[in-house]
Amino acid sequence: MTSTTEAQTSTVVRLPGTGRAVPRWAAPAALGAILLLSALLYGWALGSLGWGNSYYSAAVKSMGRSWTNFLFGAFDPAGVVTVDKPPAALWPQVISSKIFGLHGWALILPQLLEGVAAVFVLHRTVRRWAGEGTALIAALVMTLTPITVAINRDNNPDTLLVLFLVSAAYALTRALQSQATRRGTWWLCASGFLIGCGFLTKMMAAWMVLPALAAAWLVGASGPWLARIVRLLIAGAVCAVSSLWWVAMVAWWPGEQPYIGGSTDGGAWDLVTGYNGLGRIFGESDGSGGMGNIGGAFGGEAGLLRLFNDQVAGQISWLLPASGVALIVAIVGAVLRRRGKTSAGESLAGSGWVLWGAWLVVSGLVYSTQEGIFHPYYTTQLAPAVAALTAGLATALARAHRAGAIWALPVGAGTVLASVIWAAIVIRRVPSWNGWLAWLVLVIGLAVVALMLAAALNARLLPVALGGALLAVLLAPAAWAVSVPGGSGSAMGGGNPSAGPASMSFGGGGSFRGGGSGGAGGSDFQLPEGMEIPEGLSGMPGGTNGGGSASGTDGTMPSFPGNGGGSGSGMGRLGGATTLTSEQRKILNYATENSKGARITLAVEGGAQSAAAFILDSDATVIGMGGFMGSDDAPSVAQLEKWTKSGALRYVLGSDSSGGMGAMMGGKDSAASQRSTWIGENCTKIPAKEYGGSTTSSSNDQASGGMMGRTGTTLYDCAAK
Repeated sequence: MTSTTEAQTSTVVRLPGTGRAVPRWAAPAALGAILLLSALLYGWALGSLGWGNSYYSAAVKSMGRSWTNFLFGAFDPAGVVTVDKPPAALWPQVISSKIFGLHGWALILPQLLEGVAAVFVLHRTVRRWAGEGTALIAALVMTLTPITVAINRDNNPDTLLVLFLVSAAYALTRALQSQATRRGTWWLCASGFLIGCGFLTKMMAAWMVLPALAAAWLVGASGPWLARIVRLLIAGAVCAVSSLWWVAMVAWWPGEQPYIGGSTDGGAWDLVTGYNGLGRIFGESDGSGGMGNIGGAFGGEAGLLRLFNDQVAGQISWLLPASGVALIVAIVGAVLRRRGKTSAGESLAGSGWVLWGAWLVVSGLVYSTQEGIFHPYYTTQLAPAVAALTAGLATALARAHRAGAIWALPVGAGTVLASVIWAAIVIRRVPSWNGWLAWLVLVIGLAVVALMLAAALNARLLPVALGGALLAVLLAPAAWAVSVPGGSGSAMGGGNPSAGPASMSFGGGGSFRGGGSGGAGGSDFQLPEGMEIPEGLSGMPGGTNGGGSASGTDGTMPSFPGNGGGSGSGMGRLGGATTLTSEQRKILNYATENSKGARITLAVEGGAQSAAAFILDSDATVIGMGGFMGSDDAPSVAQLEKWTKSGALRYVLGSDSSGGMGAMMGGKDSAASQRSTWIGENCTKIPAKEYGGSTTSSSNDQASGGMMGRTGTTLYDCAAK
């Protein structure tokens, strides 16, 4: 990358493509407008966005109860089990909740600020590579990326992850531009440190950009190859320490600590290599023998075309064709320059192309082919690379055109044409949702193509053509970006944020299916090996009555017990329920009044999603047994025995069917099944009339065909006999 850009040394800024100068103040004003737009998109109706993903929201409340909970990322107030990610992304949310109080908007506010900061840092990074005009285009593209808007209006970890990764790219750029060896090494180490911070946010997802950073350094750094490699190894050591200190802390913690959610042994290293590592790529394990490989249900089947399927295309793919053209132009240009066969004007630094190109290719291939759990919102990690490559292509073609390259305008016109055709295809997949937009995009695109070709004869048409090209390629993603439902408005609520038509946000308009039928474009729900449906759970997908959709007709996630989404025992969307039903409130009041000072007021079978509403909508110490999906060995049977004998726990909210939720979540020999069996053998059912509850399952439960089928939830008294 160049050490000094035109934008930094001149009193004017030159627009890509035309070479026209604009006053220097225009660039900060344009950047300010883009940042304001991003803030509006990410924070629109902030107070009505709800709690986002209630799994993480409940953890934020619990983490605010003690320093140990804060440090480990405990999900429940008692610190029994953590969330299935490192805690870094939740730390700013805890701090915000302490400043402003525990409100949904207070948890989303840090996400908004982090999202805007990521746009700003991307601008500064691209500016150092390709100049002010290119940086502004990149910032605008990232701002209008639909999945980025969706995830920044939620409280999942990806927002902070993207900020750390873009910051690492900025630090690397500064290292490449540094004239002093020591200063460059410090910047390079800062880049490694920031990747480590990303690891503490979402583990191995952060490491996916390491090949891009390393390759860009080796290509663009000055000095002998051996010196480059040594400095890179030093930065790698910094990255390793920054990444793994929390893992080491968990392993060497001297006192009692929470079980690390998603792991098989309660340790963080198993989470790194299993559930959040190789398990995501190969789909061999969900971390604890739980729900298994359900990635296809969220983002379509794994394969090279996953990013273009019904679920993912509208979130990230709009400018992937343009990014592909950018890589081709960069590679061909590099080859021709090496052979001395081109004079396409001043070229952009090759290290920048390597950085953003490898970022997109490596991360895109991983997300496309991973067999484990995959959500479309993971692809927000591709947004910085897509934005930088698209903007870089515009600048490269503009410089080539000014240098007299006759191929530049046809390539630009072809890129616009391919982009608008692809946009029309994506839009027409759901013609009932603003289907007219496809024709508008095509008309504008064709007009722009004509203008760009005509500009070869009349240069005065070029500025209009370039402005039209930006409108043509960004109109469709902008429409999807402004159509992000708040909080629990999309399928799975805050657990699977998405933009555009709600019917495409889960299973391509379908749902979990059993028996081979269901919504078009969805994916069959695959039961993991050894997992059986307990007798009586007739509505479970893949069970005896699995011939239809396991959810309702709205394509939402199958319901879980205790989520507070309905009446009676309460069935609700995964990740979306935050309030207790009247039945749950009665159960909790009864347990509170009769626990006689027990450390744990109520233990809820079925995992974190079943307990989230109890934690968020009360101050009682409630735990969700089994971590996120109920399959973790936390608490173990031995812990349950110890708690009930000592009086630390008396009441458990579980299933009244044989084997209950435990058999469903991991098979007969799983930790969940062992807990269910122990509860059935050692605890006494409390009749609903004793706490003033309903004596029958709610009609919602009967009709939903959800995870618990026709069973209700049952309160158990586990006081030592």
